[in-house]
Amino acid sequence: MDELRFGTDGWRDRIGERFTTANVRRAAHATAGWLLDSGGGRVVVAHDTRFGGPMFARAAADALAANGLEVHLAQGPLPTPVLSFAVRHLGAHAGVMLTASHNPPAWNGYKLKGSYGGTATQDVYREVAERVAKVRPEDVPEAGPDVPAPRPLDVRDAYYAHLATLLDLDMLGTLRGSLVHDSMCGAAAGWMAGFARYARLSLEVEELRADADPMFHGGHPEPIPAHMGPLLERMRRGDALLGIATDGDGDRLAAVLPGGRPVNSHEIFALLLDQRLRAGASGRVVKTVTVARLVERIAAARGVPVTETPVGFKWLVDEMLRGDVLIAGEESGGIGVPEHLPERDGIVNGFLLLQALAEARAEARGARRGARGGPRRRADRWRRGWRRCSARRTGGTTTTAPTCRCATTMRNVA
Repeated sequence: MDELRFGTDGWRDRIGERFTTANVRRAAHATAGWLLDSGGGRVVVAHDTRFGGPMFARAAADALAANGLEVHLAQGPLPTPVLSFAVRHLGAHAGVMLTASHNPPAWNGYKLKGSYGGTATQDVYREVAERVAKVRPEDVPEAGPDVPAPRPLDVRDAYYAHLATLLDLDMLGTLRGSLVHDSMCGAAAGWMAGFARYARLSLEVEELRADADPMFHGGHPEPIPAHMGPLLERMRRGDALLGIATDGDGDRLAAVLPGGRPVNSHEIFALLLDQRLRAGASGRVVKTVTVARLVERIAAARGVPVTETPVGFKWLVDEMLRGDVLIAGEESGGIGVPEHLPERDGIVNGFLLLQALAEARAEARGARRGARGGPRRRADRWRRGWRRCSARRTGGTTTTAPTCRCATTMRNVA
């Protein structure tokens, strides 16, 4: 019997080796035991675009249903943050997501979500891991004709309606031009464009690699420059507002400026932190130990406390559930804001970053109205703003500026 090892965010293995339908059913049976013992009765199941996703999701759903749980099953690839939203929206007790996130095509994974709509805690993963070690394949009941079939899941409009309450649609509505979204053949394909249509934004969302390819066009669905070639090439033309890349299951992001300059996860964290502080939000900044000191320096300059955690988003979730959190993030591009979910969401964060751009453009227009001279190219201004940012220099220990000069990146766009 295979040993299923649960790490920082669930169980992950190579497809066809230890990641098999038999082992997925074992994991689902252990999950059902935990849920039933804790009084849970409803669970949501989804998958990303990886090989065998529908098959593995159905195997998990059938095993859960055979244990007497009410199961809601996505009918196609679904971003992980949308699965998390569905858990909370439907009042479910847990979610099961079949995904290996940003990992290579040969891998798949089994992740758990809590009733609050975020990554399961360490205690939950520990209990499920202990249970699954005792489950043999023959112990898992079959979903016979008397077992209710999983219910189809469709929360797209509900998710969009929720996003509309988080974002400043009037501010986003001031933007004209193109947002380029590279979903890297992952589950977030179509979701940014769909929200732009839902909110009737003037923005055009141009999609790259929006096909559900389980081989990810021969690369990894990880939003780092080495795997973002198509987006970097597109943004070098300099005629789009912003480029956003989301990973295989849509919970992490990276960005690219006009002209092709990548914005890394630490810089995105800094920009979103600055945006939230400018909006008057308060609370702790929570970050994993691997996040750049840039974020700490911004928080210190603004008098905001910082809580540092071990690596793994589940530790950030623990802090978000404790409350008084302004923003939480990790080094790999996963960022959460408490008004949304105790979860990372590349779709929401992409629009928040775009909103920061709109706010900076509005501020810059006001500051320059009737003042300084001729127009400069947008791409040149973006690059100049990032080069000038003192918070990104190596050396030194702190900044005394009232706001992070990273924010000049956005304010240098007109």
